[in-house]
Amino acid sequence: MITELKLENWKSYQKATIHIDPLSVLIGTNASGKSNALDALLLLNRLSTGAMITGALKGESGQVALRGGVEWAARKPGDTFTLGVLVRHDEITDFEYKLQCVVNANRVDVDSEELARIKYRTNKAGQRTSTSGTIKLFRTDHASRDSPTIIARLYNEKQGTPRQLSRANTILFQLVGQKLRTEIEDGVERVTEALRQIFILDPIPSHMRNFSPLSEKLDADAWNIAGVLAAFPKEKQTEIEAAFKTYASHLPEKDISRVYAETVGKFQTDAMLYCEEKWLDDGVIHTVDARGMSDGTLRFLAILTALLTRPSGSLLVIEEVDNGLHPSRSNLLLKVLQEVGVQRNVDILVTTHNPALLDAMGTSMVPFISVVHRNVADGSSMITLLEELRQLPKLLAHGQVGQLSSRGLIEKALKKESESKLQLSLELDD
Repeated sequence: MITELKLENWKSYQKATIHIDPLSVLIGTNASGKSNALDALLLLNRLSTGAMITGALKGESGQVALRGGVEWAARKPGDTFTLGVLVRHDEITDFEYKLQCVVNANRVDVDSEELARIKYRTNKAGQRTSTSGTIKLFRTDHASRDSPTIIARLYNEKQGTPRQLSRANTILFQLVGQKLRTEIEDGVERVTEALRQIFILDPIPSHMRNFSPLSEKLDADAWNIAGVLAAFPKEKQTEIEAAFKTYASHLPEKDISRVYAETVGKFQTDAMLYCEEKWLDDGVIHTVDARGMSDGTLRFLAILTALLTRPSGSLLVIEEVDNGLHPSRSNLLLKVLQEVGVQRNVDILVTTHNPALLDAMGTSMVPFISVVHRNVADGSSMITLLEELRQLPKLLAHGQVGQLSSRGLIEKALKKESESKLQLSLELDD
């Protein structure tokens, strides 16, 4: 599973790291850089499936272009950017992957790329203590900007076996399925799998209200939620319906007694999402299809469906996770993210502006909240773990995290600390 995302000269970032836990939260003001960080994960996911770097940014092959496309991929005034991930394989093994790209006019190529395996020592309790050894499974030689190929050096316990590969795709993808040393093959497979299991969910309720064809996987906008649910075997449908009843029944003022999908039409190849509600105490059940459901209900069902259907070990990314939900349902949303995520072994990374959701998290979630903000010196985006804010204890004495965020106190404290560091740096330079 991915435990760290590293950004360098990517869009608005100069250098930053996002720590990924079972539930990780990004907060920050508008235009602070939250979406730019999530775009990095989307790009890595696309590249792991074989998309060319330029096409993945531009949105070719039916994909939506990443915000800013090629022009804004590298932080100005530079023309290179670096993305990296740390993937935990087991108690004693990590894989560290780093991709540096260079922008040449309207094209983006591999500038350098490497994959390392890191081994750790552990104590009697199974906790990591120190590294026992690191090997570069592959690395690349320098290539001139106009060269269409690059030399990758594959680990052989010496200088590395040279292999000439294209710069249009990642080396990682080009090595998938090739005959390699066991160490290299294992690392390539583990990192590729982790990147392919990134799922960016952006439910669009208006897309979810129509009939959808039977589908194997949920799409990013959740338009085919009915088709996904209806395509499952009856046993799996029953399991999902039970989860829907456990959590979704608390969304409206009265109980939702059932949420389900059924095939429709002569050929039974399309499906519709339905909801059974009891609004009065007379026991009468009212059936509503997706066309009559609220935006908040549909988004909530999309999030729950993603959690229930993603493979174990996945990373589910949701921007503005509470969009459309009433603040009073923040505890319910948090319960779903924490309980179902852990049960299904799906890590979750979300962004939010909702003070109610942040307050519902309490102080126990503070270590897993990161603040995205701008550097006062150069305007670049920065990511700071909330628990690393020196003034946090004093701030928490005046209110919960959501209250502090809505009043702008967290951002003010970060700005003050940044200004102090900048002043100290200037004084040392003098």
